[in-house]
Amino acid sequence: MSHLILLFSLFLAPAFADGGSQESTQNLCSNDVSHKRQKRDWIWNQMHIKEEIDTPLPHHVGKITSSVRNNNAKYIIEGEYANTIFKVEETSGDVYAFERLDREKKAEYELTALIIDRTNNRSLERPSKFIIKVYDINDNAPVFVQKVFNGSVPEMSPVGTSVTKVTAVDADDPTVSGHATVTYQVTTGGEYFTIDDSG
Repeated sequence: MSHLILLFSLFLAPAFADGGSQESTQNLCSNDVSHKRQKRDWIWNQMHIKEEIDTPLPHHVGKITSSVRNNNAKYIIEGEYANTIFKVEETSGDVYAFERLDREKKAEYELTALIIDRTNNRSLERPSKFIIKVYDINDNAPVFVQKVFNGSVPEMSPVGTSVTKVTAVDADDPTVSGHATVTYQVTTGGEYFTIDDSG
C-alpha cells in the first residue's frame, strides 16, 4: 500500500476590523481648595491595534482624553509595558506602540491613564484603567499535532470503514471567522481513501 500523505488547506477570511467605539468612564475628584466635589470624565476611543503591522514604528493605538481643563495638565500611562512598548504623548494623550505586536504571544495589555499637574505632580483626575486589544490577522499556518499518524484497516472491509484520525491546530484567533478553520485533504491515495473535515 502506498504511503498516505495528508495535507490540509486553510480558508482565508477578511481580517476582522472594528471601528473604535466611544467609551466614557465617570469619575469624581475632590477639590483641595474649595472641598466641592466636581464631576470629571475620562474619555477615549476604544484602544485596539492589529498585530504585525508592516509600517514604520511607532504605531498609533488610540487617544486618552480627560475633560479636565488645566494648562499644566500632563498625561501619563502606567501598567503593563507602559513607557516601553506603549508611550503616551503627554500633551495630546495620543498613545503609540513602539514595537510590532504578536497576538499569539499576548492578546491584550492592561494600562492605567493618569492626568497630573506638571508643576507639582498632583493628580487632576482619578486614574482609570483601560485595555489595549491586539486584533488577529491570519498569519499562522495549521500544524499537525504529531509528525506521523498510524492507521490500519482489515482487508475486505466495507466502504466507509474508519482507518485513522488526524488532528491539526491553528494558533490564530478562533473567534474571527475563518482564521482558525482547518480542513483536510488526501493528496496521495485518493482513489482508495477520503478524509472529512473532522480529520
